Amino acid sequence: MKYSKFLALGAATVLAVGLAACAPSAPEPGESSGSTGPSDETLSIGTTTDVVNFNPVLGNSRTDSWITNLMYPHLLSISDDGTKEAHVATDWGYVDDTTGFYEIRDDLTWSDGEPLTAEDVAWTLNAVKRDQAPGTFYGQLGNLETATAVSDTRVELTLTQPDSSIIDEIGFWGVVVPQHVFEPKGSIAEFANDGSDGRWVGMGPFIMSDFQVGQHYTLERVEDYPLVDGGVPGPAEVVYRVYPDVNTEILALQSGEIDVIANALPPAQVEQLSSTDGLQVIEAPGLGYAHLVYNMDKPDLAKTEVRQALAHAVDYDAIRTVVLQGQAVSTGSSALMPVLAKYYDDSVTEYEFDPEKSRSLMEEAGYTAGSDGTFPVSFRLIYSLQDSVTSQWAQMVKDSAAEAGITIALQGTERNTYLSMTNEGDYDIYAGNFAIMDDPVTNFALSYLPGGAINYTHVDDADLNALIEEGMVTFDEDEKISIMREANKIVHEQVYDNIMYTQNLFFAASDEWAGFISKPSELLSIVNPLSLASAHPVE
Repeated sequence: MKYSKFLALGAATVLAVGLAACAPSAPEPGESSGSTGPSDETLSIGTTTDVVNFNPVLGNSRTDSWITNLMYPHLLSISDDGTKEAHVATDWGYVDDTTGFYEIRDDLTWSDGEPLTAEDVAWTLNAVKRDQAPGTFYGQLGNLETATAVSDTRVELTLTQPDSSIIDEIGFWGVVVPQHVFEPKGSIAEFANDGSDGRWVGMGPFIMSDFQVGQHYTLERVEDYPLVDGGVPGPAEVVYRVYPDVNTEILALQSGEIDVIANALPPAQVEQLSSTDGLQVIEAPGLGYAHLVYNMDKPDLAKTEVRQALAHAVDYDAIRTVVLQGQAVSTGSSALMPVLAKYYDDSVTEYEFDPEKSRSLMEEAGYTAGSDGTFPVSFRLIYSLQDSVTSQWAQMVKDSAAEAGITIALQGTERNTYLSMTNEGDYDIYAGNFAIMDDPVTNFALSYLPGGAINYTHVDDADLNALIEEGMVTFDEDEKISIMREANKIVHEQVYDNIMYTQNLFFAASDEWAGFISKPSELLSIVNPLSLASAHPVE
């Protein structure tokens, strides 16, 4: 029995919903006229995060992904509404409940001239699984037993159990690396891929040629790239330049030092830059959310009442109004966002900001406030200093918690330190955001199952586990929706995650460049491979 890819897509399909944003209209990407052929120009891009590593199966920082995505392809892409699109794979789906497949293009070659085949795809999947390469890619492979190249263009995946989302999610999140380059290096999880052997070999529109840590990363055009119209990328080079903060980036963009800012603009800058001569602001759909996560490995936070107290000690409306400038909307404190229209359940409502209720919950948990009204407990909240939006609302979270007698100590760190602390569980409260949460079953498995790659709560709830696992093996869409709504109610009631808002994102670029193709989220935005390969100077 063969299931079409459209059945597999059922769980991942995201219906487009307009967010109630009060931001100015952004120009359509590519409005300006200009030559669409290859040019001799360099496209310079600003980022506020440095590279952690060049191994595309590990990528920790946004800049890791932005750069390695230009060299190593994904099997599938994503549309504005979250559905998956052909990329390296031209067809994908299920042979039966426990066998998936990808059919790939036959006209792709690595930058050293070797063909990209199904063997590369199968080897990559098996190596990431075998070596347990930490990251989102590995997190998608829980139900993969083995991948086999049955021809030069067909890969079949044997699953350990039915999984209605795995083919879409591996295809989108996973990359393909050249077997003939990576295999001799040993463990794929330990290969630095830093060019110390004298070269990089990839299959993207650009290939790394030079870098200086903390300063710049230069990639040269690959002259044969069939995935872009015309087969040749527009810019001769792409250079990522590292800046300490977004304000410095904006100054660099205005002075012409860079042409694009890769990270999303702070909401307060959107209107100003939209009306600045020489610049364009481009909108990208949001498929992610910002959230607070409470580490249940900490005895105080293992108490449901304490997590509930913290959830009711946040002024969500104020954060969305003051920090997000009205460019964000509530999800109803739900991990099933409104944009996931089929899954969204409006009976799940936002935690009400109620300091007195927070106090009552703390008392139920066994705490007694002192004479100053403060409870004898403190929580350390970590966030990335490079994330200007989170940096602002973290202070508001601290201030509103104080109204409930709860002390929060803020610890903002450089992003790589923040990521390391997150991976090590070195926090009480994690403040951050996820870029793309497109498939409910996969998102819940990664976020809430024991050992999940992004289970920052460190939750292990038997009832929740059972529902998520049931959702994974359910192919009927209506049944799956019902299951995931029940799972979401547990997450909400137990405050295993505190989803604060979702938003569309805005990106700035010089109007001397055109042809950008926007994709959902900050992770893809206008710096995705197809967009940068399609970019061209305006004549």
